[in-house]
Amino acid sequence: MASLIEELITILDEEYEIYKSLIPIANEKTQIIVNNNVTALQEITAREQEAVDRITALEHKRGRVMSDIKTVLGKKNEDLNLKALIEMLKGQEKEQKTLAQLHDKLKQTVKYLVEINNRNRTLIEQSLEMIDFNMNFLQSLKMSPGNNTYNKFASQEYDEIPGTGMFDAKQ
Repeated sequence: MASLIEELITILDEEYEIYKSLIPIANEKTQIIVNNNVTALQEITAREQEAVDRITALEHKRGRVMSDIKTVLGKKNEDLNLKALIEMLKGQEKEQKTLAQLHDKLKQTVKYLVEINNRNRTLIEQSLEMIDFNMNFLQSLKMSPGNNTYNKFASQEYDEIPGTGMFDAKQ
């Protein structure tokens, strides 16, 4: 059981380090979104995806270790989360304290990342709304019947707007 707890601690510590490394990336992403740098946004998203892939692999390992711990504890059919495991380690103060600290650090870090990602999502949504507004505005200019000026006979003059459609169909 002790080796399983040590393995769990190692996995959680690695996860914490990855989540912690995502904070500056998320903050950098905010600036990239504000600056509307699509190329840099693609690059930073690729870096985030690498971290997510590593976290996913660690989560699978953590799931296997937790399953093994449940088997050792004879709780195979019950759900066992980290908080419940910490409660069960009453006699093992060192492991209990380490797991509790990791639990709290992970919880705080993930909460902070969620806040940053929500801010980034809002910025992206606003940017998309602005793009949509601009596209609609340009389309309405294209569809307008003319310059809306009247001649002395009170009828509209229709001037043709030069150019073809909004998108290049040859691509």
